[in-house]
Amino acid sequence: MSPLTHPLLTAFRASKPAFGAWLTLPGFLAARTAAAASPHLSWVIIDCEHGAIALQPGAAEAAHAIAGLGAHAPSALVRIPATGACADGSAGWQIKYVLDAGAKGVLVPMVSTRAQAEAVVAAARFPPRGVRGFGSPFTHLAWGLDAGAYLAQANDAVLVLVQIETRAGVDNLDDILAVDGLDGVFIGPYDLSLALGYPAPSPDPHPDVEKVIQSILAAAHSKGKKCAMYCTSGAQAAERAKQGFDMINIGSDSGAISESLSRNAAIAAGADDAKKDFGY
Repeated sequence: MSPLTHPLLTAFRASKPAFGAWLTLPGFLAARTAAAASPHLSWVIIDCEHGAIALQPGAAEAAHAIAGLGAHAPSALVRIPATGACADGSAGWQIKYVLDAGAKGVLVPMVSTRAQAEAVVAAARFPPRGVRGFGSPFTHLAWGLDAGAYLAQANDAVLVLVQIETRAGVDNLDDILAVDGLDGVFIGPYDLSLALGYPAPSPDPHPDVEKVIQSILAAAHSKGKKCAMYCTSGAQAAERAKQGFDMINIGSDSGAISESLSRNAAIAAGADDAKKDFGY
């Protein structure tokens, strides 16, 4: 049996930067269209925290729509609504939902302690490495294999990421990074900036926040973990790749629609007022 893999996991194993996009809009066709937009996308995040995508059945519909593009489709991960403060076990059902939906990984926001990170990892791994339950008739279909093969390999193929975006998360970073089974940390520059007392990036973080971001990157790599970063443009993402980030967002579906319509409408009208608004 060949090892189970997917584009983001392949990039992680090869230590190559992996570019991806944020999905905020609901619907089978919205997810499929965004995922098929470029061969340079290794992953997409189905955002059930701040996006308009329902955890159930929205995440499952999006994950299966993307999987239907074939073996080289971007890895579909889901950001759950529950934050790290709920990782005492009450977020476990959300992690179960999205992994049963066929997601290639889970992203949990605002994780601030080692105990929270341990609970997240446990919820995402089958025994004996965790407490995830088995029984969905749909999961393996999104992976393109039978249920037995999925159960045998899921613990090594499903990616578990937590967001570092609170002051406590920064303070407890070394303990969080020491959690076995955690694949990496994802920096949320908006909430991190606010938590540290600075304005949100527009488009780049405050220099003091940037120092913290670079320290998170260095700490993650020193512990053998991957480090991901949210960006809002290809140019910004390219710069983060040069800095050594492993997983870099290039924009969002809603942002791309808004930016493209604004630019083209301005061109048609002979105006020069096209601009990218603040936000995702």
